[in-house]
Amino acid sequence: MNNNPIIRNEVDKGLAAFMTKTYAWMALALIVTGLVSFVVVSSPQLIEAIIVNRFMFYALLISEVALVWYLSSRLHTMTGAGATIMFLVYAALNGATLAVIFLVYTMSSIASTFFITAGTFAVMSAYGYFTKKDLSSWGNLLFMGLIGIIIASLANWFMQSEMLYWIITYVGVFIFVGLIAYDTQKIKNMYAGIITTDEDEVLEVQNKSAIMGALMLYLDFINLFLLLLRIFGGRRN
Repeated sequence: MNNNPIIRNEVDKGLAAFMTKTYAWMALALIVTGLVSFVVVSSPQLIEAIIVNRFMFYALLISEVALVWYLSSRLHTMTGAGATIMFLVYAALNGATLAVIFLVYTMSSIASTFFITAGTFAVMSAYGYFTKKDLSSWGNLLFMGLIGIIIASLANWFMQSEMLYWIITYVGVFIFVGLIAYDTQKIKNMYAGIITTDEDEVLEVQNKSAIMGALMLYLDFINLFLLLLRIFGGRRN
């Protein structure tokens, strides 16, 4: 990093603006998800079409996975506007499928779990942003842990083991708590690559990188929220 205080100050301002944009896109995606979930759960017709209809429900889940894969792998060839639209479409689809939690859990427990998740996210994201420690060594461990709980979850789909269910839940919480800090630092480090980009392309690259960063943090937040909801959520009678 350049030691010139003027240049350093400009870089710090640019980084702050980039991170603010990233968090803003993430917050907007969460709002879109919440609004779509509320609309779906408020409509018996939409509940019937999306949640009760298993074919449609699983089709939406598969579409979400496909969208995330496409956005992650094709971001460099997309325009900033295209990436933004796809990100918000994903958030809306996720909201449609997540509407099911309003049928399973009480509104008060969903709200309290959301605030617990938000607090945890804020603390761990701040740690990832401000720590001087290099968190890159966490990456492989967290990725292997994530693959492990995905495989275990698929296995438990057939086994229906309550013990394995809770092991997956608590291990998953630790993994996503770690991923919040790791991904925040990773996004912060993206900025170093952005400022070396050709001046004519830097704004477009910055916009697309902010969307990718927002997607990473959005996924961390949603997954942590769903895992914590298993622990703190009060089920409807």
